[in-house]
Amino acid sequence: MHTRKEQMEAFGRFLDILDELRVKCPWDRKQTNESLRANTIEEVYELSDALMKGDKKETCKELGDVLLHVAFYSKIASETDVFDIKDVCDRLCEKLIFRHPHVFGNEVAETSGQVSQNWEQLKLKEKGGNKSVLSGVPASLPSLIKAYRIQDKARNVGFDWEKKEQVWDKVKEEFDELQAEISSMDKDKMEAELGDLLFSIINAARLYGINPDNALERTNHKFIRRFTYLEENTIKQGHNLKDMSLEEMDKYWNEAKKKGL
Repeated sequence: MHTRKEQMEAFGRFLDILDELRVKCPWDRKQTNESLRANTIEEVYELSDALMKGDKKETCKELGDVLLHVAFYSKIASETDVFDIKDVCDRLCEKLIFRHPHVFGNEVAETSGQVSQNWEQLKLKEKGGNKSVLSGVPASLPSLIKAYRIQDKARNVGFDWEKKEQVWDKVKEEFDELQAEISSMDKDKMEAELGDLLFSIINAARLYGINPDNALERTNHKFIRRFTYLEENTIKQGHNLKDMSLEEMDKYWNEAKKKGL
């Protein structure tokens, strides 16, 4: 791989190019924090897709796109003397050093679990840090990821099941409560109970070391592969999906399963 000198030269070249684009390119010149925000979210999702696929070449490309946005926001801020990329890096370094006293100080942490617990406590102590345990969870996070982060942060301060097996009683309790509301067909209460059930299932996934977002995305991809197989094969046979029975569609679906799709 490249030396630190080569890495720093590449980063410097990148910043020089961005500086020139900001001056000479009409599109880059007109960008603001507000105009870039939606693009930033899109770039992060594209990076996520590449990571899920295990596509290393695409991951490298998408990391570059995300890095561009980090530098772009810093460049915009520097134009009004708010901060620049050095300030961003300095703040990050200070935070990493402060939150890793077991590496840069005299604290001891033998396991990743101990590190995570210490991390949440340190975030509450640092200047300008979180005012409460859950205040660091971004409000705009997708709901599934937000639920996982809420539960994980609560765990780091000791709010968790004594035994992970106990969570299944909670899952069953929430399922029974949902069934009761379905019987009365009260939409608002059904929605509330379904939310409680999903929250408890996400909690179960966390307790068993499963990332629920990754698990659901795997199932999404699996469904897409099998449905695509079903669709392509019905077209080959000159059929239209809308004209087929569920039994006929199941035939191709089961074929896809047998093929490992």
